[in-house]
This record gives sequence, C-alpha cells and structure tokens, in this order.
Amino acid sequence: MPSIVLSVNINSNSGTVNFGDTLSISPTSNSKSVSGQGGSNTGNLVNTLNGANINNVLDPSLIDQPTATF
Repeated sequence: MPSIVLSVNINSNSGTVNFGDTLSISPTSNSKSVSGQGGSNTGNLVNTLNGANINNVLDPSLIDQPTATF
C-alpha cells in the first residue's frame, strides 16, 4: 500500500529505513555494543540524568541474528 510521508527527521541510523511497500527486509551485517544507561541516546534535545552505572556483559550466544549473504 503506498504511503504519504510528510516530514522525516532522522538524527542517527545504522539500520534500514523504508517508506512504502516492502516484501522482505533482511540485514546484511550485524554488530553488538554495550553502553551504559542513556549512553546511546540520540535526538535533537537529550537531557539525561543518571546515577551510578555498572555494565555487566555475559553473552553465551554464538549467533544473535542470522544475516543475508549476497
């Protein structure tokens, strides 16, 4: 179904942005990052008030998401 897009504001993107008809969207790559609370906020006006922060990373999975190969 066609779409009418009036206004778009994209501050940060590392994925797929699609407007309109789509049959299939599959990532061609993937990555993983660990950041503290509020560390990956994006926007025109971000106000982050955080207390103490500890990042515990334990990732036993070998594959998080399969990717398309072209």
